[in-house]
Amino acid sequence: MYRLLLVEDDEEIREVITDYFSRASDTMTVETAPDGQRGLEMLYENEYDLIMLDVMLPYIDGFSICREIRKKSSVPVLFLTARGREEDILYGYENGCDDYIVKPFRIAELMAKANALIRRSKGMVRSEKLVCGRIELDPLCYTVYVSGAQAELAPKEYALLKYLMEHRGMAVSRESLLKYVWGYDFDGNDRVVDNHIKKLRKQLGTAGLQIKTVFGRGYKLEE
Repeated sequence: MYRLLLVEDDEEIREVITDYFSRASDTMTVETAPDGQRGLEMLYENEYDLIMLDVMLPYIDGFSICREIRKKSSVPVLFLTARGREEDILYGYENGCDDYIVKPFRIAELMAKANALIRRSKGMVRSEKLVCGRIELDPLCYTVYVSGAQAELAPKEYALLKYLMEHRGMAVSRESLLKYVWGYDFDGNDRVVDNHIKKLRKQLGTAGLQIKTVFGRGYKLEE
């Protein structure tokens, strides 16, 4: 049974989502919080398989909550909000969310996204460490080391590096990276991949040179 947390200040939306999920799925349960403060309290008290966050919340906004989550957890975060401008969506991804759905939305689409995020997050867990050159990634502990020193990566940079390490020596397209890290229905463009690769290289220091640009294709991780 998967445990979901919905942080949403609109009571009607909370009721619609919890009612639909309870009727449509026997593998997911939804708990709710009416504001950001209560949402954070529940996050500190419990463990969840997916967090669904409104952005505009009383007391503490969704972006701030997402940043707090990312300090200690890689649990999938799905934003639901009326702020649908591209810069707002990109800001959400930069703050660590995994997907974004704009109000008004179809409840079936929300459930499909929730299912996809949970499946993807559960499939990311592997027991063996990945090593390429000076870079070592431990999927079980969610850590990255460069020449023995731990590197602090944001969730999206971590996911990009993990995918590249799983396909080390191979040219990986921007489209593949978008699908893996942001989901199949991400509405942005591949500029977001380039921006996060730039950040990833910086965080890896000189080991960032192991990430090669394959012109007209994407990127490749080498020894």
